[in-house]
Amino acid sequence: MTTETAMDGGQREWLMRRNCSLTPRQALQVYLLLSGATLGIAAVFTWRGAWMVLAFALVETAAVGAALLHYARHALDRERIVLGGGWLLVERDDGNRRTVLRLEAHAVRVSLADERMRTLIRLETRACAVEVGRYLTPPARRLMAAELRRALSAGTRRWRAAGKTR
Repeated sequence: MTTETAMDGGQREWLMRRNCSLTPRQALQVYLLLSGATLGIAAVFTWRGAWMVLAFALVETAAVGAALLHYARHALDRERIVLGGGWLLVERDDGNRRTVLRLEAHAVRVSLADERMRTLIRLETRACAVEVGRYLTPPARRLMAAELRRALSAGTRRWRAAGKTR
């Protein structure tokens, strides 16, 4: 999912996020409901003498908990690109890690390794490179790359005319 916003001062922003149906809080609520029901049923069987049901219920609850924990850690992952003031700011949140890169807009080259394949959008300068578009479909990546190219060239012309870049 991608969202583009035009901000004050000629800035443009693109936000790309995972398409998740549950927030981390909702995932916790689902887990508590499922494990409560599972352990309640297992307690009845244990009380009736089938103690092995409780062992399997604990293993199942732990496995579901691990899966939902992984899901919740990555449910809020996102990529944010801000273009303005001669800079291209790329922020990427992946689990607990946050990466922020500030690239000179006039020196950024936008490329897709293969327009038809499932490759990411590559933003590179002389100093570094970063890949974005993890949460976009291949056709949306092509559109995003073309849009970034247009915005960068228009922004670079505007900033050069204003004397803000070399």
